[in-house]
Amino acid sequence: MSSTVMTSTPYPWPWHGRLDPSRLALLAVACPDRPAGGMPGGMSGLKEAVRGAGGLVVRVGVRPPLRPAGPPAASPGAAPEWDVAAAGWDGFHGSGLDDLLRAAGRDLLALTGCCLELGVHSTMRSANDRGYECLLVADACTAADPTLAEAALSMIEMSGGIFGAVGSSAALIRELS
Repeated sequence: MSSTVMTSTPYPWPWHGRLDPSRLALLAVACPDRPAGGMPGGMSGLKEAVRGAGGLVVRVGVRPPLRPAGPPAASPGAAPEWDVAAAGWDGFHGSGLDDLLRAAGRDLLALTGCCLELGVHSTMRSANDRGYECLLVADACTAADPTLAEAALSMIEMSGGIFGAVGSSAALIRELS
């Protein structure tokens, strides 16, 4: 597949122009005080589209620092889906997330979940530092403090996309179809 999410900002995602679902992982970040029930509406259909195209879905549980983390565990079912527990707000901290993604050959990450300015943002920054190409799916994220959402999105897009790009679930689903 040679396509991009053309409507993402500040650049069409991924930057190299090849949205290959076999290299894609959807990270669904969940904070401890907002489990799955706190997931935003933009998630509807996104997980199914990623799985249906051959992408990997990873549920990332982030926690306040200094709590123990568990190893990745496979979820039963037909499609690949994993659970990872992190020891801090960054989904990579004290978890096997990086090892899981690298072993699966996934370097394109679509990030979703809650809380945008906490776990999602920290995980995205860390992923970018590790060399992953990141897309924050804005309508599939919820902010702990809605007054900080705009600033959190702006930080990602600074300097031409310093941490990645920002797009929508509809645009990503369209490209995966």
